[in-house]
Amino acid sequence: GAPGAAAAAPAEVRLYRRRWAVLLLFSSYSLCNAFQWIQYGSINNVFVRFYDVSAFAIDWLSMSYMLTYIPLLFPVAWLLDKRGLRFIALAGSALNAMGAWVKVGSMKPHLFPVTVLGQVICALAQVFILGMPSRIASVWFGSREVSTACSIAVFGNQLGIAVGFLVPPVLIPNVEDVEKLAYHISIMFFMTAGVASALFILVILVFKEKPPNPPSRAQASIQSRPAAEYSYVQSILRLLRNANFLLLMVTYGLNVGCFYALSTLLNRMVIHHYPGEEVNAGRIGLTIILSGIVGALISGIWLDRTKTYKQTTLVVYIMSLVGMIVYTFTLSLGHLWVVFVTAGTLGFFMTGYLPLGFEFAAELTYPESEGTSSGLLNVSAQIFGIAFTIIQGQIMGRFGTKAGNLFLCSFLFLGTIMTAFIKADLRRQQAN
Repeated sequence: GAPGAAAAAPAEVRLYRRRWAVLLLFSSYSLCNAFQWIQYGSINNVFVRFYDVSAFAIDWLSMSYMLTYIPLLFPVAWLLDKRGLRFIALAGSALNAMGAWVKVGSMKPHLFPVTVLGQVICALAQVFILGMPSRIASVWFGSREVSTACSIAVFGNQLGIAVGFLVPPVLIPNVEDVEKLAYHISIMFFMTAGVASALFILVILVFKEKPPNPPSRAQASIQSRPAAEYSYVQSILRLLRNANFLLLMVTYGLNVGCFYALSTLLNRMVIHHYPGEEVNAGRIGLTIILSGIVGALISGIWLDRTKTYKQTTLVVYIMSLVGMIVYTFTLSLGHLWVVFVTAGTLGFFMTGYLPLGFEFAAELTYPESEGTSSGLLNVSAQIFGIAFTIIQGQIMGRFGTKAGNLFLCSFLFLGTIMTAFIKADLRRQQAN
């Protein structure tokens, strides 16, 4: 990239080609970790029979990711500030590979506790991954490409979920013979462990802490600040006193929490209205994720070109609400293709909102650490996700799927109103 003199900072501003290798590598091990999150849920019935446990026990393998994140956010965000990006990348990719190899040792029906241990280690890895996209984008990318970079980083995680919906049913057929089942499961576990290990080695070789020169004036200003001036506790307190960020934290949690609940309960909704369509239920989930990936990339490119953070966030939120309402009232019409279309449209806006939230938070909270602001958004999403999943599941059991989805619509409406009150205080743009 072309170097330019930074007026407000002593360091020369410059872009390096390595930034794309760092971003691609992060997206890859994030993909691998997200795949391990959903690999049990996408063939829930197969693992229930293999390990001879309840469906609820298999569900908890996925829920462990949400529960682990909440208490560990602050320690990991502190480590990110104290030890830096490379340390966090090494820890995340190492734990991801370790968890995958532990699962390799759980290939017999009586070894369910071993697979639980492997999944918990992968859940620990996720804490070192989920809050990284906006931090990597800010540290390595220029002001005109930072939102696109954040979208690509989020894209890896979403693509991993999509692969998790698609690959396990192909690799592991639902056969009666337990020995054959163990063989097919071992193929998936060994492949995952091999990929995770290769990515860990690449992180050791390729992933750098930061470029020799900062990529933007905003980042140059942060890097020139004396370390003694920074206090992690004070940073969190400043974030919690930032009214615009608090509004965004709640609205982000409401939107993404609805997405988590919808994804978790999708199979139940589709099977209720379309009995025997388990395969298509998985394909609908895949459609939601893939359309969301497109939405995330488009929203990132749009932000880099227009810098209209508040307006774009509000429009995407409104469209998420409209999409949820349309999905709610078309689910029971009896036409599966309609569900594919409405679910895909909903996914486009709901998942497209993910990088928007991260980048809007980075703007509202500059010069605070992006890892801390993103982490707080994720904690809000995990808390609302667990609550919405449990409550919507109960409502669906008693009053049907329409009532459960209307429950989510009401909170998306509340989130839309709250988003309108966020003031677009774009501090990072002002610094640039």
